Amino acid sequence: MSRQSGNIIAGTVFDETTEITVVELCEACAVDEQTVKKLIAEGILEPTDAGERSTRLPYSSVRRTRTAVRLQRDLGVNLAGAALALELLERIDELRAQLRRRELKL
Repeated sequence: MSRQSGNIIAGTVFDETTEITVVELCEACAVDEQTVKKLIAEGILEPTDAGERSTRLPYSSVRRTRTAVRLQRDLGVNLAGAALALELLERIDELRAQLRRRELKL
C-alpha cells in the first residue's frame, strides 16, 4: 500500500444553479467568444442573464458547447444540425432516466 503525503486534490462542485460567464466558458471549452456568440444565436446556449458587464450562462453550457464543437469538428455538422443533435441526445437521456425509474419500481 502506498502512502501519499502532502498531496491535496481540490475541485469545485457545480450544480444546475451554477452560472458562468462567457469568458469562463471560453476558457473551459477552449473556444473563442465568437463561437459562443454563434452558439447563443443558434439557440444551443441560453443565457440566464445578459447584464451590462457580462452574459451569464448555466454551467450545463460547458457540456453543450463541448458537444457542439465536437459535432462540428469530428462530423462536419453545422450549427443547426448540432442544435438538433443536442436536443435528441438530451431526449434520449430523459427517456433512459424514465426507463431506469420504471425498472426500479418493478
